[in-house]
Formats: sequence, C-alpha cells, structure tokens
Amino acid sequence: MNWIYEPWPWYVSGPMITLIMFLLLLMGKNFGMSSNLRTLCTICGAGNQATFFKFDWREQKWNLVVVLGAIIGGFIGANLLSEETAVAINPATVEDLKLLGFNSAGKAYLPEVLYDLSALTNIKSLSILAIGGLMVGFGARYAGGCTSGHAISGLSNLQLPSLIAVIGFFAGGLVMIHFIFPLIF
Repeated sequence: MNWIYEPWPWYVSGPMITLIMFLLLLMGKNFGMSSNLRTLCTICGAGNQATFFKFDWREQKWNLVVVLGAIIGGFIGANLLSEETAVAINPATVEDLKLLGFNSAGKAYLPEVLYDLSALTNIKSLSILAIGGLMVGFGARYAGGCTSGHAISGLSNLQLPSLIAVIGFFAGGLVMIHFIFPLIF
C-alpha cells in the first residue's frame, strides 16, 4: 500500500487537470484562485468602497467551491495520504538553505524560520511575509490573474497575455531566488 503515499505521476494528474479545464471551457468558466479573493471581498461589502468589487458575486460562487475543495484536498493529502511531511529537496539545496539559516530544510514541509508561530514575533519574518503578500496581491491584480489562472486556464485557452504573464512569473521567481533571496538571508 506504499503507492497510496506517493505523488501522482504526471500521466494521471495531467489528464485529470485537462479534463477539469475541458469541462470548465464547455461551461464558459475560467479557473483562477485569486478571483476568489475578489469574490470574498465583495461578499464582505468591499463593493461599497471600490468599484472593482461591484459585481454579482453569485456568478462566481462555483469558484468558491474550488477553494473549499483545495482546502479539503490539501488536508486529506497532508494528513491521510502522506507518510512524510518533508518536501524532497536536492541535498545540495538543503545545504545551501541551511547556510542561509533554514535549519528545517528537507525535514519540514514549510521553513520554520518563516512559518513557525514564533515568526509572528520576528520583525524580519513578518516584514518579508507582509511585503511578499503585497507584491503577490499587486502582481495578481496587475496581471489580471494569478499563476494558476494564467498557467492553467489562460495557457489552455492559448491566450498570449497569459503566456507573457507566466514567463514573467518564472523570470521573477528566478531573479528572486538567485539574487534577492540571498541578500535577505
């Protein structure tokens, strides 16, 4: 029964994602996780403050089910279908991360330096999370969608703006991890 605890191979998960995208296309829907934040803000009354949030959120409630499914699926995957919670990382990368102060690299799912509850009392960790969150939020809004929306939905629709956005996401990630990240830590 060890196969239950292994990641799904690409030839199983890829066609499943394709099937979901095909069904969404047939129903005239676009997939994206960041649009759920807009929907949640609208439900909470943000439309009274900004015109961006003035839309009929009921048309997007199907997408909120996707969020719920991602939360439930993540919980099941992490707690019921995983023997080990650590992410498999190249040993050389683990050593590099340890030199930067990430002692839990290769042992934990998330770096404890950033995601442990004690990080909420560390001004450096809190600043990194807040600035990173603002940049991701701004980037998703400026690009007209998040990485999942552009990379999965936009590319499957052969949209050039999504291709440009995905190239930008990857280029930004490479610049961050190779040049900015070592300066921060």
